[in-house]
Amino acid sequence: MPHKHRFFEQLVSAYANDLYRYAFWLCKQPTVAEDLVQETFSRAWKSIESLKDEKAAKAWLVTILRRENARLYEKYQPQILEIEEGLVADDSANEPSERLAKEQVQQMMLQLPTEYKEPLILQVMWGFSGEEIAKELNLKLATVNTRLFRARQQLKQMMHSEQPQRKTGGDYE
Repeated sequence: MPHKHRFFEQLVSAYANDLYRYAFWLCKQPTVAEDLVQETFSRAWKSIESLKDEKAAKAWLVTILRRENARLYEKYQPQILEIEEGLVADDSANEPSERLAKEQVQQMMLQLPTEYKEPLILQVMWGFSGEEIAKELNLKLATVNTRLFRARQQLKQMMHSEQPQRKTGGDYE
């Protein structure tokens, strides 16, 4: 079935990098993220006939990856490592200050509780709508919207606390 092979190659080409970044956001370990993506595509290949609508491929692959990540955490709790600088940086950010700002925001996003981090990543990284996030995470739309709002509020608080406080007068040490 040549169409099956070609379609699968198109999926890998289109989504491998994004799936890796998403996996890395979930597990924070490069080698584990690579394994998750590999297993995601392995399972996708085995069940490619179950994909009825090619337009739903992105959500389908994300679902597989999330399930693989959940299976991994059922087996063991990996050691959380520090994120490697630039690993999830957007390549379109050419200016060093712009890239640094994106990396700082991404670092802050990683610090959010999972219930807030996951919907925000799905929205920011994958461009999922509120309805798509609700379906993916098996939540009500109102819950998703609340979590997205709270995630942004927490990010704003983190950003505010990260900015150096200006001192006036003779307060310098």
